[in-house]
Amino acid sequence: MNDGPTGSRSALPATNGSKRVKVLLLAGILALLLILPVFSGPSYLLHVLILTFIYIVAAVSFRTITISGQFSISHAGFMGVGAYASGMASKWLGWPTWITVPLAGIVAMFIGSVVAYPFSRLRAMYYAMGSLFCGVALIDIIASGRSLTGGYAGLSGIPPLFISRISYYYFFLVIGLASVVALYRFEFSRIGVTLKAIAQSHVVASSVGINESRYRVLVVGVGCFFVGLIGACYGHYNRVLSPISFSLGTTLWIIMYALVGGINSFAGPIIGTVILVLIPNFASQLKGYLPFVSGVILLIIAYLMPQGLVGLPQAIRTRRSRVRNRALSTGTQ
Repeated sequence: MNDGPTGSRSALPATNGSKRVKVLLLAGILALLLILPVFSGPSYLLHVLILTFIYIVAAVSFRTITISGQFSISHAGFMGVGAYASGMASKWLGWPTWITVPLAGIVAMFIGSVVAYPFSRLRAMYYAMGSLFCGVALIDIIASGRSLTGGYAGLSGIPPLFISRISYYYFFLVIGLASVVALYRFEFSRIGVTLKAIAQSHVVASSVGINESRYRVLVVGVGCFFVGLIGACYGHYNRVLSPISFSLGTTLWIIMYALVGGINSFAGPIIGTVILVLIPNFASQLKGYLPFVSGVILLIIAYLMPQGLVGLPQAIRTRRSRVRNRALSTGTQ
């Protein structure tokens, strides 16, 4: 009779200890990121970290859409919508950037929701193909507006947000943290739980009165808002935009970040982006072979770590447990 309470009491400190370790680890990483510009030498380091923050938001917002069972292959296209919306409004209309940046996120959310409505009944491969054509169409529309968007030559002369790269670094750090926290709260809210239920079985969800289409459109709108917002910030940072920067290739890289890190975990896209953006940029000899290196990493993870890099600690613990049990059984025999 004492086994139950004793077991629960012994498990509780272990759970609290693991949470404490995670909190301390996150606090240490945040502290390191805050003081890094003080000790960083070349500005190239800050540039790479800024790109990492940008694609973390893009990858996490992509994963947010997937929790509803929708696999969008047009995510970078909505990043381009946000970038061009803010860039054109600030350049041609002279609007201040503190208005154009959030407005660009709203524009991307609106267009994403409008496009998502007719696709909300599509499933699996059909939805993926529909979103693929949508992404291609977005890029073609952007490229066709030559007088406004610059066409394939690109839109240049976009007003900057800041002057120094350090200011940009802290700006993207804050935007990245705020976006990730907001998406985390959204996923683990009642709406996020409903979206996961829809992904598990849309038939059961509909049978209990859940408006499946409305929730699917909602999550696409949320994902497009954050990727459009970070796209707008990227446009004012880079100050030159090209449709090629938001083409299918960029979407595939965003998907790669999520898959390598572990698309079934919230932290997976963050880990995948850090690994695939930081390492090639700091190992210059690997940069030219990045597609091949990333392909090999993806194949290794697909065969050996189906849960992605985020599942590596659990895989190691499982492996050790099997070895220990095998040794104990051998010793007993």
